[in-house]
Amino acid sequence: MDPVELLTSYAAASETYDEAVAADGNPRPAALPVLAAVAEHDLDALAGSVMDDMAGIGMTFRSVEGDARFVVDPVPRVLSADEWAHLEAGLGQRVRALNAFVADVYGERRIVAEGVVPQRVLDSAEAFEPAMHGLAPANGVWIGIAGLDIVRDGDGRWLVLEDNLRTPSGLGYWPTARAATLARLDPPPELRPRSIDGLSDALRQVIGPGNAVVLTDGDDNSAFWEHRWIAEHLGVPLAVPADLEVRDGEIHHLGAKLDVIYRRTNADEVDSEVGRLLYPAVASGALKLVNRFGTGVADDKLAHAYVEDMVRFYLGEEPELAQVETFDLGDPSNLERALDIFGELVIKDRGSYGGIGVMICPHAEPGDVEALREKVRAAPGDYIAQRLVDLSTHPTEFGGALEPRHVDLRPFVFMVDPDDLRVLPGGMTRVALDAGALVVNSSQNGGAKDTWVMP
Repeated sequence: MDPVELLTSYAAASETYDEAVAADGNPRPAALPVLAAVAEHDLDALAGSVMDDMAGIGMTFRSVEGDARFVVDPVPRVLSADEWAHLEAGLGQRVRALNAFVADVYGERRIVAEGVVPQRVLDSAEAFEPAMHGLAPANGVWIGIAGLDIVRDGDGRWLVLEDNLRTPSGLGYWPTARAATLARLDPPPELRPRSIDGLSDALRQVIGPGNAVVLTDGDDNSAFWEHRWIAEHLGVPLAVPADLEVRDGEIHHLGAKLDVIYRRTNADEVDSEVGRLLYPAVASGALKLVNRFGTGVADDKLAHAYVEDMVRFYLGEEPELAQVETFDLGDPSNLERALDIFGELVIKDRGSYGGIGVMICPHAEPGDVEALREKVRAAPGDYIAQRLVDLSTHPTEFGGALEPRHVDLRPFVFMVDPDDLRVLPGGMTRVALDAGALVVNSSQNGGAKDTWVMP
């Protein structure tokens, strides 16, 4: 089938930027070769084969509704080399600044003293850990692995929506989706994307030398499949907290002293079962923790409003990547401005995650919007507001045909030391499976597709 014929019934919304199809209905040049490869297959059979592959290896992610399927769409998203070069530079720059911010928060707090970030941003952040003050890691790395959420607006401009700096998921799901998609499409060598075979090596470099384990909550964790995948690919044990033992201020597993723990538990606070177990060894320097306790202060939804300022303050550079406009509602002038345009905004509970606690006001019932407006007025520090971005769309298979679905991108940044960062080409494209839905999280009926960065 000709790729243009494949798109005969495809109709993206006119105000939305479509990643693969231009406004005139023709394929974008970068997407054309991949659409041609997809057109060689029966779409329904192609999608079924990929999902059979996922089921065959037992890949799951438990949503809030209890559905354990992890849906992988067989139509890859394509980024040109130039697009990726822009993203790669901006992602590395942003994570360097965020790491410097965390180090400063638990050190001198210069950014607060100089009036760039208000003290209340730290004091009101749920993930702020006073117990980490003065406990700088030996290599200066607080954020070993970051997974940012990047979106594209109606003009095709890339924007950072959120920073995930504690336990970002996707490191196992993405390469598995890549392998299945490549195997089923079987494109010729000249159409194959840049390799991500270096993922395991990037993880190993972040974890570093010595005895290590991946620490999980167990199969109750929604991403337990990924935890097991990571442990297998790193060649290290997968452990639960009950498997660990404290001896003379050190952490042991099966009788051996541990040097490093890659923590993937939901509990990431010092004042938690996991925190009380590991904190003394972290504080003494006996244990390296990836990612370190306290990093959540930098992915707090209110801190997001100040990340561009962090880039300027710590790096002396202008941000390479813009971000979605975020309102600090604790600032009275910002609060009044947001209340004036409340019905146009996205309101997020600062403690929410996974798409929960988010109201897209233009799509919500007027009564619900007004009720939330009063809650925000009464406790503005509990919420942040962002401009609504009409996320870009990408052709996605449904019932043997292609339909537009909104997408974002989660690329991954690995930090070995503050001057040694690696950004793997591409990332996991997350896709909202419901028509018109703007929440793409896997926990909220979202799926995924591979992201191809072309040579």
